[in-house]
Amino acid sequence: MSDILKFAEIIIAILLIFFVLVQNKNVSLNLTSMSGWMGENTKRWPEKVLHNITIILWTLFILNSVALYLLPTA
Repeated sequence: MSDILKFAEIIIAILLIFFVLVQNKNVSLNLTSMSGWMGENTKRWPEKVLHNITIILWTLFILNSVALYLLPTA
């Protein structure tokens, strides 16, 4: 069980790093934001999906880390 959690921790960490690096800060896919218009900046579906995946991976990473900590070592 411990080996599975350790392997999952590595995979989740790599995916989390990838999804964080793919996201651009303060850059929107909305073309109106590039024209200098300083209106409301809403996330469109690709940005929103990346953001939600990052939150889910972060939560899984934390839960997996806690499970590894609480798991008794043999």
